[in-house]
Amino acid sequence: MDEIFTEKAYAKVNFNLRVLPVREDGYHNIESIFQTIELFDELEVSVLEESGCFVDCSSIKLPLNNTLTSAYDAFCRVAGTKVPGVKIVLKKGVPSGGGLGGGSSDAAALVRVLERICNIQLSDSQLEFIAEKTGSDVFFFMKCRPDGTGCALVSGRGEKVKIIKGRTDLFLVLVFPDVCSSTKEAYSLVDETLKCENSCKYPAFEELEGVYQKAPSDWIFMNTFTPALCGVYSDLSRALSTLKNAGSEFCDMSGSGSTLYGVFTKRQQAEACLELLKLSWNCALVRLL
Repeated sequence: MDEIFTEKAYAKVNFNLRVLPVREDGYHNIESIFQTIELFDELEVSVLEESGCFVDCSSIKLPLNNTLTSAYDAFCRVAGTKVPGVKIVLKKGVPSGGGLGGGSSDAAALVRVLERICNIQLSDSQLEFIAEKTGSDVFFFMKCRPDGTGCALVSGRGEKVKIIKGRTDLFLVLVFPDVCSSTKEAYSLVDETLKCENSCKYPAFEELEGVYQKAPSDWIFMNTFTPALCGVYSDLSRALSTLKNAGSEFCDMSGSGSTLYGVFTKRQQAEACLELLKLSWNCALVRLL
C-alpha cells in the first residue's frame, strides 16, 4: 500500500493587529503578534505517478488555484530535484475565511511534507520564496517549529518574522459568528477608515512583546479591522460585547475576521463563558501552542 504522509496545519490568532496605510505596491504593512492555537486542519498526502498537485476537500469548495497548489508550484521551482505529483486530502478543522490563517498554514504544512517526501531541507531563502508566491501569512508559518507551532512578532506585509517565546498559560474561547467578510472587503473598509483621522492609540511595535507578557486584563492591544467590521456587521458587535460581559480578560477579533476570541487565565471561567456563548454562536475552547 502506498505511504500516506499526514501533517497538522495549526491555526493562528493575532494579538494586536495594526494595519498601516496601503503601500504603492498595493500591500499594507502590519504590526502584530501571531501565535498558533490547538485548532488545526489535517493534510493526508500521497505520492502520484503523474505530476501536479491535486486537492480533495469534502467540506468546502476550493478554487482550482489555491494556497496548496501555489505552494507546490513554488516548491518545485526551488527544490533542485524532481518533485513527484501529490494528492492531498484536506480535512478542515479551521473555519475558512475566519482570520485564523488556515489556508496559509495548510501551505506551510504541505512544504514540510514535500521536504520529507523529497528528503531535502530547504533554506530560509527558499522558504521565503515560496511564502512570497503563496501568501503574506505563510512567512510566519514557515518560521514555526517543525511541528507547525510558534509565536512571533510580525511586521512588514508579513515577511518580517521574529520568533518569541509564546505563552501556554492562557485559554481562548473562539466565537465564529455567521458573518462572511472577505479579506478584500475587510481591507476596503479599513482603507476608508485610514483616510480619516485615526485617534487610536496602538502600542508601539517595540512594546508588543512586553505587553504580551502582562496579565491579559492589562493588555492594550487593538485590531484595526475590529471597529471597521463591527460597524457593518451587528452580530460581530453583539458577540464581542457578550465576550466582554462574560468575563474574558481580553477580547478582540483575529486577523481580518470574523473569528472573535476571549482570553482567560482560568479554564473554569473559560468553560463557563463557552457554555453561555454556545447558546447563540458556534464556539470552541482552545489553548495557545
